Amino acid sequence: MKLSQKIIELRKANGMTQEELASICNVSRQSISKWEADIALPETEKLLLLGETFRVSMDTLLKDELTLNEVKDVHNCGSNAIQKKKPELYEGILIKESIADDQIIDCLNIHKIELWNTGGKPKYWTALFFTCDKRDFPEQIAKVMLSASDTNENWFVDFKAGNQKYIVLKDRIFTYQIGNQAEKEHVCSACRKLGISNEQMNWPE
Repeated sequence: MKLSQKIIELRKANGMTQEELASICNVSRQSISKWEADIALPETEKLLLLGETFRVSMDTLLKDELTLNEVKDVHNCGSNAIQKKKPELYEGILIKESIADDQIIDCLNIHKIELWNTGGKPKYWTALFFTCDKRDFPEQIAKVMLSASDTNENWFVDFKAGNQKYIVLKDRIFTYQIGNQAEKEHVCSACRKLGISNEQMNWPE
């Protein structure tokens, strides 16, 4: 297990937001986000602070071959560590510019960040590859999606949980069983009425 994933799991096991951990480590929330996305590493003094905060050793944090479940000192530190990994229910890609409130990102496990060239304005979109284990995530993300009243177009995010596909717009949640063409066409028809083009509906399953 990589350091980035350990930081995510230990932070969430302790009920911390990225902002709260950033305050403890005296860094910005963006720094925590980069650590958790595996695009930057904490400095040595920050690693020591993470170990002290979560009561785990440097070996636990730094050795990829050690998982949080396998390390003895994790099992001995009570509620400050993870005994069992929670299932990650939802998996997809979120365009950061499609949401009105960045706080929703705190409930995501971000595995990769990419900049997508739009060929227009803005020049880039920020694509967040995520998983999320919050059961009410579809309802929460639906509250913060940008709509036509905000940007002259309806934004959506698509993700899946097992064989269930989710298409979520502002205050609207559509689902269909992957492989069920009739259900998919019903969802696509509803999306067309909201201004989503056929090209945009070429989402992965």
